Amino acid sequence: MADTVNILSGGAAQGLVSGLVETFKAQTGFSIEGEFGAVGVMADRLRTGTPADLVILTQALIAKLAEEKLVISSSIADIGRVETALAVRSRDPKATVKTETDLREVLRSADAIFVPDTKASTAGRHVAKVLDQLGIGYEVASRLKIFPDGATAMRELAASTAQRPIGCTQATEIIATDGIVLSGALPPGYELVTMYTAGVTARAAHPNEAAALIALLAGADQSKLRQRAGFAG
Repeated sequence: MADTVNILSGGAAQGLVSGLVETFKAQTGFSIEGEFGAVGVMADRLRTGTPADLVILTQALIAKLAEEKLVISSSIADIGRVETALAVRSRDPKATVKTETDLREVLRSADAIFVPDTKASTAGRHVAKVLDQLGIGYEVASRLKIFPDGATAMRELAASTAQRPIGCTQATEIIATDGIVLSGALPPGYELVTMYTAGVTARAAHPNEAAALIALLAGADQSKLRQRAGFAG
């Protein structure tokens, strides 16, 4: 549509973008349409020609896309850091995880572990690494419930009929999902904090509006909204 800014974004930013739709419309007259998913998948969609005015991905991926001349370097801005964290259904007790031992026990005692794509998503790749680090990857492999992205994994966790399910993805995706709650960050040595960054694409149909949306996403005026959505500074 002529008056729409199109986004390709990691799932981590979906809640924040949703919270800015009305403000952006009032400011520019433009709507926002987007695809949200595993960052690797979104980057590949841009590479294969999916139309997009801006991308919101990990800092490292945006830098790579700028090197590939798919994102305009001068447009790039950091939005904020996101922790990878644990989630439980709203009706379940929170899992207290302060040490490596706590984390190992919580994951071993779960009868279903809901995670995003362990190859293409930031959090999913980290979960796979954590399970190997803990030495329980093989033991819990059959209990892993893997979905294309964190948002889908968390919706499935909310609907799960398992006895003791747990989820692990980025805090923003947990906060944005009804029926589950943030149970806490991963302990020292296992934590992951990822900087998310936005950039205007080289083939943007609406580069000025895309730049205005980036200014809104990263601006000081929206710091409270970013915090509520699960972003840190």
